[in-house]
Amino acid sequence: MLTTCGCEFQDWSAAYRTFSKDRLPIDDMFAVIGRAVLAELPSQAPLTVALDDSLLRKSGTRIPGVAWRRDPLGPHFQPNFVLAQRFLQLSASVPLSDRTFRMIPVAFCHAPTPTKPSPKASPEELQKYRVAARAMRLPLLAAQQIIATRQFLDAQPGGPQRLLHLYVDGGYVNTTVLKKLPSRTTLVGRIRKDAKLYWLPDSSTTAHVGRPRRYGAPAPTPEQVRTDETRPWITLDISISGAPHQMRVKSLGPVLWRTAGLAHLLQIVVIAPLSYRLRKNSKQLYRRPAFLVCTNPEMDLCSIVQGYVQRCDIETNFREEKTLLGVGQAEVRNANSVEAVPAFQVASYAMLLLAGLRASRHQQKQDRLPAPKWNPDSKAHRFTTPRAVNQLRAEMWGKALGVTNFSDFVAARSPGTKPQKLLPDLPSAVLYAVN
Repeated sequence: MLTTCGCEFQDWSAAYRTFSKDRLPIDDMFAVIGRAVLAELPSQAPLTVALDDSLLRKSGTRIPGVAWRRDPLGPHFQPNFVLAQRFLQLSASVPLSDRTFRMIPVAFCHAPTPTKPSPKASPEELQKYRVAARAMRLPLLAAQQIIATRQFLDAQPGGPQRLLHLYVDGGYVNTTVLKKLPSRTTLVGRIRKDAKLYWLPDSSTTAHVGRPRRYGAPAPTPEQVRTDETRPWITLDISISGAPHQMRVKSLGPVLWRTAGLAHLLQIVVIAPLSYRLRKNSKQLYRRPAFLVCTNPEMDLCSIVQGYVQRCDIETNFREEKTLLGVGQAEVRNANSVEAVPAFQVASYAMLLLAGLRASRHQQKQDRLPAPKWNPDSKAHRFTTPRAVNQLRAEMWGKALGVTNFSDFVAARSPGTKPQKLLPDLPSAVLYAVN
């Protein structure tokens, strides 16, 4: 931020105190982003949100919030551990043209774990540690963020009429999240293939001695539904990055699950394994099937599967935040700074995506930075983040570099093709830099 604004030779202590003294209104910044996302949606469309956690790697053991955590990029046969901070992110889906979408971060929460006391600690210190560890569990923090998102949505004009659709990984499909789910909220996530499900209790049967039945007869497990040949497969047309794909699914419901309790009637969706070949004419292989659970038994299958496919774009958010914007690379050690600096960068990233969406819809072609020759300006489905960064550089630094009209930007280059005659063009090198 300091370098972009040309303040690298000025006093930077005030900017550092903005983060270390807890003066940055992170919640208000993401509230602005949330209202901007709602403005991009139709009036009666539900708010679709993906939830997942991510690690920011660190090298110091004394940085607040840093602990040894399991490396998600490590191989399955060898669990590795890395020093990292843990954050919880919520990204909302904004529909684009041609059935494409874009995930915009709307919340970024620090999820540290308390430091375990030494073996010589007193019983009171151990008890405080256990209480703090239970309070900082990821499912509990996720439930709190879901409730906060529902409350924010209800506070907006027309928000109480909007539904909230949540798409999560299997780590958040548990009692802590499901039993704290607010009203007008639907959760879709992965479920175990051997989960014990139950039909609704049959009220027509004769009364028996004891308390009333809450769960009926055992229902088939998700794996039994997949292997049951009497249940036909349903083919759905799903859009993945704008390209149509066909998926075969089965459904089961309404059923009950003791993990979710009696408050939710569930729908089970089984996605058939996809076939692929490593090379042409090679043996046909299959991926693993997917088992999904939905807390709304009346939700259509196409919306469930399409929304869960969109959830994968939150991984794109994580990659771009860490590689393009350098989230987690700031060398700060203050307890407030290690939480506020990454959140500020993620909020800036979300605003950049929203600005790119609006610019791609309303901006004239002559106002855009032209695409490189090896990457012609085709009809792209969405304005990519690297192009948005380059466009921002051009609008901020273009006049200082002598670029006044983007339509004549390419014609001003030297036509020489030999290395001895080719003169480097400073505006091109600055504005088209990758990082």
